[in-house]
Amino acid sequence: MISSDSSPVEPINDPESLCRTTSATPITDSSSTAAKKDGKQNDQHHDVEQAENSIVTDDDTNTSDVKDCKNVEVGEGEEKPSFKKRLLAFCHTYEFLLLILIVICLARAYPPLGAEYVAPQITASWCAVMFIFLYSGLGLKTNDFAKAFQRVDVNAFVQMFNFGFVSAVVFAGTRVLEAANILSTELSDGMVIASCLPMSINMVHVLTDAAGGDDPLAVINAAAGNMIGVFLSPVLILGYVGVTGDTQVTDVFYELTLKVLLPVVVGQIVQKTMPKFIALFNKYKEYVKKAQEYALVFIVYTVFCKTFSKDAVSSFGEIFLMIAFVFLFLIFVMTVAWFTMRLLFRDYPEIRIMGLFGCTHKTVALGIPLISAVYEGSPNVGTYRLPLLIWYPMQLIVGSLLVERLRKFKKDELIRLGRVEECESPSCSTGKEMGDSVAVTASDLESANITGHSNESEDGKDEST
Repeated sequence: MISSDSSPVEPINDPESLCRTTSATPITDSSSTAAKKDGKQNDQHHDVEQAENSIVTDDDTNTSDVKDCKNVEVGEGEEKPSFKKRLLAFCHTYEFLLLILIVICLARAYPPLGAEYVAPQITASWCAVMFIFLYSGLGLKTNDFAKAFQRVDVNAFVQMFNFGFVSAVVFAGTRVLEAANILSTELSDGMVIASCLPMSINMVHVLTDAAGGDDPLAVINAAAGNMIGVFLSPVLILGYVGVTGDTQVTDVFYELTLKVLLPVVVGQIVQKTMPKFIALFNKYKEYVKKAQEYALVFIVYTVFCKTFSKDAVSSFGEIFLMIAFVFLFLIFVMTVAWFTMRLLFRDYPEIRIMGLFGCTHKTVALGIPLISAVYEGSPNVGTYRLPLLIWYPMQLIVGSLLVERLRKFKKDELIRLGRVEECESPSCSTGKEMGDSVAVTASDLESANITGHSNESEDGKDEST
């Protein structure tokens, strides 16, 4: 008999506990139970049946509860989140993308604010860029930079793809569209010019870091690509389009050294000499990372304010054509880059993520001055800028939409490669959405079932004793 001092069994309302309880407790009829057991144990089983009935009243309830347990994994056993929670979850997941769209609309509404009043030549071109790369210098280890320098194969592939393959594909495609009288010669040349430019310094770094890619490789390739682009981009433009011009090479190198290399070096020095400051930095690293993303948003805002502050030189038809074809070309080269990186660097998910952005992004910070220098005085200079001004936000929008998927891809790949301990890092975890339902996997139910049967057998041994 069950002792009188035992605590009464209370009903279980938690779905997960109920799943484990029902799987651990056999569902039997009272009469069949009495028939199977010895008459001396009838009183004992009568008490056990009362405890079971306090959890599950009849067979139909048991069946429905078990079904509910199976549906917990897919969220059918939980109440669906409200529209407000789903909206907040969407805004949280795609905050960066929504901010970009908002600042573009604000730039169109009143361009002088970002083009003149906030002094973009100082706040955006210098302060924001230096802050972005100072964050990299403080957060990245020196050994990571050393390893990135040693990956000559990755660096060479990214630069050759960005300068060579992308420009060749765009040149061939635009010549076909021009021959079919779909694109004008000026817009066709503008797309080719944009494809000859190096990768974006800020955007490649920020998106690679957000998606969990190899950030040191992103910094090195972005800086090296822009230095190479000072010489290589005019040569490519001359070869494809047949127009040349002069660029101030020393000024470009001077600015890149101060904006990119100097903040990284300063961050590395602080990391080695000021441990207390680094401890404080690591404590608030997530907030600093958010500030880094907001700095990039501010840069995009000032770029579009400068664009909208000038007289429009393109019709709406040309703009829509550029949006459509830039999107198609961008998706095509990103797809080719992704599968090529898969063939060459299959077991390096961080490199593949960085390569997706580094192989296909184009810079507007160096591109606009370069186009102005090459085509100074040309009446078509505004048309030549248009494809780049569409390519730039397009790559940001597409990249932002891919960030969460790439983080999940990295997590799955690390599990496949046996690097499970790295999945605990913040760069590997995916964004948390509000209103997520409780998930009970099949392994949980199975383990609970096994535990329940083992406990039952142990109880049977105790009773027999």
